[in-house]
Amino acid sequence: MQVVRTIAEFLRLKRHLCRQDASEKLRRPSVGFVPTMGNLHDGHMALIRRMQKDDDIGVASIFVNPAQFGPAEDLTKYPRTLEDDLRKCDEAGVHLVFVPDESEMYHPDRSTEVAVGEITDRYCGASRPGHFDGVSLVVAKLFNIVQPDRAYFGLKDYQQYRVIDRMARDLDFPLEVVPCPTVREWNGLAMSSRNNYLSPEEKTVASTIYAGLCAAAIAFNGGVSDAAELVRKAQAELDDAVKLEYLEVAHPETLEPRAVAERGDVMLVAAKVGATRLIDNIILGSETNNAD
Repeated sequence: MQVVRTIAEFLRLKRHLCRQDASEKLRRPSVGFVPTMGNLHDGHMALIRRMQKDDDIGVASIFVNPAQFGPAEDLTKYPRTLEDDLRKCDEAGVHLVFVPDESEMYHPDRSTEVAVGEITDRYCGASRPGHFDGVSLVVAKLFNIVQPDRAYFGLKDYQQYRVIDRMARDLDFPLEVVPCPTVREWNGLAMSSRNNYLSPEEKTVASTIYAGLCAAAIAFNGGVSDAAELVRKAQAELDDAVKLEYLEVAHPETLEPRAVAERGDVMLVAAKVGATRLIDNIILGSETNNAD
């Protein structure tokens, strides 16, 4: 594994790896990519394992992107565990890890923005103004730098996955955006770097978020299709300490709210437990319900 901190060095090493791999396999190698903000957990590692299975050359990035944090959000305290992250990437067989600093990724006088439009207006986009613009900008830049054949994103961040997939389509990036199942802790809590902020008691409270989603999925499988009733089924399972931001049933691609749920729709939730904001979702009518 090689750790690279500049764009120029990354491009040089990637060309070398691709030429070497092509000469061994007598074909152009496929390049997979997992963009991260570090503090790698089992959810990230599941993406990396999928990449290693599907692609000849595996690339990961570790960059805490300031453009996607609001003024009052947790940029300064976001967990940074680079040494441990690099060890995990090395053990997983990643070929290149791109670890730029802010000055490498963003020119001080940059003026270009990337905005995806209506799909970002609701849910996390409404409560975190500018968040998805920052995500879209950094991912577009990383796609341009890495030029992967496939990029892997976890479905825990369902709205983010749809935003990136729409951006890649609209801007004609020649790659496949691959959605991967949510990985959960033993109690159902979706794995997230922000789970580190939770106390053991708060983790128990937070686990009722997934219990609520499962209750809605069970009700849907039992014939309930009224979205408001499905929301009530989910709310009934939540601990009183869970402070809901939103809980809605939406179309799986447009994310338009549904009044009547259909198979394949997504139930999306964001809530705070203590000071920690958590998101999750479940696919209605899915046999696996995107749980790993």
